[in-house]
Amino acid sequence: MNDANGTGTAPRDPVADHLATLSAALYGPVRAKSRMLQEIRDGLTDTVEAHTRDGLPHDEAARLAVREFGTPEELAPSCQRELTIAQTRRTALSVALTVPLLIACWHLIWTAGQGWQLQHTGQLLAVQLAAVAAVAALLAAAALAATGAPARRLRTPERLPLAVAWAGTTAGVAMVVATLALAVLSPLTTNWPLVTLAAMVTALSHGVVASSARACRRCARLPVT
Repeated sequence: MNDANGTGTAPRDPVADHLATLSAALYGPVRAKSRMLQEIRDGLTDTVEAHTRDGLPHDEAARLAVREFGTPEELAPSCQRELTIAQTRRTALSVALTVPLLIACWHLIWTAGQGWQLQHTGQLLAVQLAAVAAVAALLAAAALAATGAPARRLRTPERLPLAVAWAGTTAGVAMVVATLALAVLSPLTTNWPLVTLAAMVTALSHGVVASSARACRRCARLPVT
């Protein structure tokens, strides 16, 4: 279909171009990002419709609506801040939920271990790893409180997302060590099927926490306002 200039291509949609540019500049949880972009799209659409009712052609109304909303470069920092908070909460929640699994898995080592030495070794490892994981879980709980609804009126500490990201990484490393220990010691226990299952659960939990922590670190490095 020819456009008004006879070039043979359809005219570009300013609203679609605006949203595509903004989307490329943002990073965060997929659902939160999609919801944010949809809200901006709805706002732009309503503004375009308001301008067309005032007698402006659609293309001109779309360009005016985009100018009124601000450029993607102007909107991106504030939008990214919201996505960074969302990712921080997701990472904190994953740590808070998976750390108890880690501690429970290590509890299996010293309760299912055969022989005093195996139990003693398992207990020493469990205490050290549980202490590391517990610190990470406490930080995660504090981050959930700092970014929750009651705290929305306060500005989120600038370094909190990065701190949560590294807490998640630390918990993830502890889970790797726990998984290896469980895998090595499971043949030596009387309840090795249960311990093997615990190792699998711990490995799965590590995957969830590690991927979320990586995403949180990436968000923490992006500029926000």
